[in-house]
Amino acid sequence: MQAKRLRIGILTPSSNTALEPLTSAMLSALSNVSAHFARFTVTKISLTQQALGQFDVARILDAARQLADARVDVIGWSGTSAGWLGFDRDEALCRHLTEATGIPATTSVLALNEILATTGVRRLGLVSPYIDAVQERIIRNYEARGIECVAERHLGLRENFSFADVPDTLLAQMMHETAFARPDAVTTFCTNLHAAHLARSFEASTGIPAYDTVTTVVWKALRMLGVDTSMLGAWGRIFSLR
Repeated sequence: MQAKRLRIGILTPSSNTALEPLTSAMLSALSNVSAHFARFTVTKISLTQQALGQFDVARILDAARQLADARVDVIGWSGTSAGWLGFDRDEALCRHLTEATGIPATTSVLALNEILATTGVRRLGLVSPYIDAVQERIIRNYEARGIECVAERHLGLRENFSFADVPDTLLAQMMHETAFARPDAVTTFCTNLHAAHLARSFEASTGIPAYDTVTTVVWKALRMLGVDTSMLGAWGRIFSLR
């Protein structure tokens, strides 16, 4: 008997070119699960009012309604804006998404935070492409949750499109540099980085879990749908979490 088809809707920043191929590659291991994407405008990451305004809830809901037309089973925001806007923004966003569409919702950052909490992470390594001010805001928000960023690397970039051009070799180097502080986990914190596929080799060489924010929203969406994720083990330890 063929397994029921399941559809995951993914909200996507308009200038992001990494998360769609990475998400689809992960889900290719599951013959009955597919990903469907809707974009809204995001081009720059900074703390200016214009940049922050890109994440206005009304804009995101317009994209979510397109996903609802596809009768997706869950909606995930594959983005990290709550890292600097505040984690409560994603909690409120999920409520708005479900109220507007009737579909359960999650986000990359809420899924990451759930993992950090359930695995007892208190010392975090943080890797991102962001500018100083954004990185500092993320660090402060995690400190307020009792999680210390004991090592961090960032690239000082603000054009969202440019994040996808960061070479794998540089990302792997940044991850390994944070590992010297022996954090409980390392996160690659941006959904427009080609980093998700680096997790398994990093974990094998350091013994430290690596949680990528493209991966976290996929993990949580699958859990919400009751899907066994063990077949996705090539993407890291995250898919063996229960």
